[in-house]
Amino acid sequence: MEIEDGRWEDAEPDVAALAEEVAIAALEASDFQGSVVILFTDDVAQQALNLQFRAKDKSTNVLSFPAPTNPEGHLGDISLAFETCEAEAREQGKTFAHHLQHLVAHGVLHLVGYDHETDDEAEIMEGLEREILAGLGAPDPYAAERGDNGES
Repeated sequence: MEIEDGRWEDAEPDVAALAEEVAIAALEASDFQGSVVILFTDDVAQQALNLQFRAKDKSTNVLSFPAPTNPEGHLGDISLAFETCEAEAREQGKTFAHHLQHLVAHGVLHLVGYDHETDDEAEIMEGLEREILAGLGAPDPYAAERGDNGES
């Protein structure tokens, strides 16, 4: 875990532990083992990464960078943008912690090969995300899209 922007810890004091718990759960659910590095950054840095690696000149909530196969078992890196994540949680009526859990699970699943480019892929990936989060006591991350914020 690398925290570049202190607002992450202001918003969620146990941000590193929470993210680690979710990453482990996502790896277990997808039957993968290995290490993941998570970068907690801001929109400016995230925008630069998105431009450099995806040719998109805007920030985004989470980016995943799969590592090539390696003897250390490192699966890749994930970066999260504070301002985008905070705004999305607010807009979607989710707690910051629950939105963070969802984005970490989402990012880890990308690292191990899941995607959502087609409806079938999205259905599989979203189902696995729901399963991971339910196992951690978090609500359905897609409930807000259905008009139910899923928060209790």
